[in-house]
Amino acid sequence: MNTITLEVNGHLHTLAVDTRTTLLDALREHLGLTGTKVGCNHGTCGACTVHIEGRRQLACLTLAVAVEGRAITTIEGLAAADGTPHPMQAAFAEHDALQCGYCTPGQIMSAVACVAEGHARSDSEIREYMSGNLCRCGAYPNIVAAVRRVAEDAAVRHVAAA
Repeated sequence: MNTITLEVNGHLHTLAVDTRTTLLDALREHLGLTGTKVGCNHGTCGACTVHIEGRRQLACLTLAVAVEGRAITTIEGLAAADGTPHPMQAAFAEHDALQCGYCTPGQIMSAVACVAEGHARSDSEIREYMSGNLCRCGAYPNIVAAVRRVAEDAAVRHVAAA
């Protein structure tokens, strides 16, 4: 067992984990943060998408010991401290961009990164940069609409601030 400290959603957590423990298992089993979903557990579905240092990463393919000391954000960490949903969370609800909801946390985490990375300039670009996140219910048109909405709102805020 190794003792590691993870910074998750702005809070430090000291954990005793085996070196083979994935970040996904550390989040769910050790910290009780079950918003990050176990999908394929092989890195092909995107259900476990989190942000590490602001970049999207698959928690099922990431060893917990490898991210010690790096800022990790999960779906639970997106909302404001007062509980106000992140704009992407609100857009997903507004555009009915979820069906069963299982893939939704990973979709939202990837969508936030997609906009932040500047890869939401068109529907085809959104589809391309969201292609690592699968939705078995087929809510893709609504997901694209939600991402487009947040990207457009961000562009308007950027222009207004300039």
